[in-house]
Amino acid sequence: MMNPPRKPIVIATEAVRAGSEERVVRYVLGISLPLTVLALSLTWISAAVSVA
Repeated sequence: MMNPPRKPIVIATEAVRAGSEERVVRYVLGISLPLTVLALSLTWISAAVSVA
């Protein structure tokens, strides 16, 4: 026997979203990722230079 088909659950978009639609997150990630890579690279390079 097959189960009868169920109605799909439909919820309004505004009720489902937990975050905002602003694109601030992209800017924060776009700036912080290169800064983090630069900081870690400088740490690694300075440690390598001081050992040598």
